[in-house]
Amino acid sequence: MFNRTRCLQVSAALASISLLAGCGLFSDDSGDKAKRIVVGTTSAPSTLDPAAAWDGSWELYRNVYQTLLAFPTGSTKPQPDAAQNCDFTDTANTAYRCTLRKGLKFSDGEPLDAKAVKYSLDRIRKIDSKVGPKGLFNSLDKIETPDALTVVFHLTTPDATFPFVLGSPAASLVAPKEYPADKVREDGKVTGSGPYVLTSYKAGSEAVLGSNETYQGFANRHNDGVTIRYFKKSDAMVAALKAKEIDATYRGLSAPEIKDLQSPASHNAGVQVVENVGAEIRYLVLNPKDPQVAKLPVRQAIAQIVDRGALVTKVYQGTAEPLYSMVPKGVVGHKTPFYDLYGQPSVDKAKKILKDGGVSTPVDLTLWYTSDRYGGSTADEFTELKRQLDESGLFKITLRNKPWVEFQVGYKNGEYPVFGRGWFPDFPDPDNFIAPFVGKENAVGTPYEPATIVNELLPNSRREGDRSAGVKEFEQAQQIFAQDVRLLPLWQGKLYVGAREDIAGAERALDPQTAMQMWELYRKTSW
Repeated sequence: MFNRTRCLQVSAALASISLLAGCGLFSDDSGDKAKRIVVGTTSAPSTLDPAAAWDGSWELYRNVYQTLLAFPTGSTKPQPDAAQNCDFTDTANTAYRCTLRKGLKFSDGEPLDAKAVKYSLDRIRKIDSKVGPKGLFNSLDKIETPDALTVVFHLTTPDATFPFVLGSPAASLVAPKEYPADKVREDGKVTGSGPYVLTSYKAGSEAVLGSNETYQGFANRHNDGVTIRYFKKSDAMVAALKAKEIDATYRGLSAPEIKDLQSPASHNAGVQVVENVGAEIRYLVLNPKDPQVAKLPVRQAIAQIVDRGALVTKVYQGTAEPLYSMVPKGVVGHKTPFYDLYGQPSVDKAKKILKDGGVSTPVDLTLWYTSDRYGGSTADEFTELKRQLDESGLFKITLRNKPWVEFQVGYKNGEYPVFGRGWFPDFPDPDNFIAPFVGKENAVGTPYEPATIVNELLPNSRREGDRSAGVKEFEQAQQIFAQDVRLLPLWQGKLYVGAREDIAGAERALDPQTAMQMWELYRKTSW
């Protein structure tokens, strides 16, 4: 079982730097807060219940649910939100105590007390959704509530980084009376205690957020409400931005659309683009349940053929860069083991790998991707991967896709031989790019238990509050990934927010988990 953990001392793994294209997004706070902000995205929630989602649904959760800890803009360490303070109580880092703020309430009036915290996290483990965040809590043994304001988390192993779990939307707090203890809530409603309340929701279409006037936490709302519109196609979202039907866009923009929004014509039409340093990655999962993929030479041959440079040039046009490790550039311990091991793409080397391994060619494989999760460039990306593999003469590739809701069920059930995934960090630490992908139950649904990583490297690294002290362990883990080729990193992207020129706050809106903190957006009153 993998154990996703968090650190107390995180070096500046992700630079919280924002670059502004054009002018007008920086301003004072004298905006007209009464005007609603409308944000467009292609990443609709898969569910409204945090016990059953470990995906882009977190973006909505961050705004309507509260967590004990959270990440204010620019912070790389979790800070109190629903909690007044939290600390380890033992030198072994196996007991973590939080004291809640007084007077906290959910939007239905229920008290948010210690019992509600325990209830919220216990139900995640009890429901045990295949697509939920239970795996984040594998180091958690039990929760005690000695009084109404005190919660004590007892851990099974030393875990100096457990606070980061509590700072992620995986640990969203829910009202006990409204959320069943043993099943997912399915009435399309939210009862949380975050900066906003969900006033109406149309699945796959729209979420309307209003101010939660009883909220107590770190967030400082700069608007009185946000409407999130969910688009199936990014071109429609961009058209809506240009037509002033929405105020900002985030997630799902294709490379040509980003270039278009950065153009002088778009600037003259009142559109600005904020570019943020990010750690979004894309990768292929190679599932050994498939008899062909189970052969190491087949996986190695794929790694030897894939041309990341051509992929990012043709498809992503400078909005991404080749990635040669699951740990991206900018994160502590980043190395390039896939480049070091395989070098430049080579059909001849791949042919030799397959021949020496006794594999007959061409190898028939089906590559799967989600049609509606990562933006309009995903289909082009897989078309390019198919071209590269087919033209080698060593593979015969079939492409298939499904909408995200169906796609994630399929990969969790191990149905796809090779499939594409995206990863947005839960927190800026190398553990977050290693641990989720190993163990019997992991984030991609294909059991992978390299003993050295699971039994030695991760446990050793998690004893270190100073993450730079575990660099050697993470470097070795990356090397094992490259040798096994169970995962094939493809590219690392940047983060872009497109906005109308009268919208400010976009440069502060993205937290370390790359979720948009809607409360940072506001409308300026004069130009």
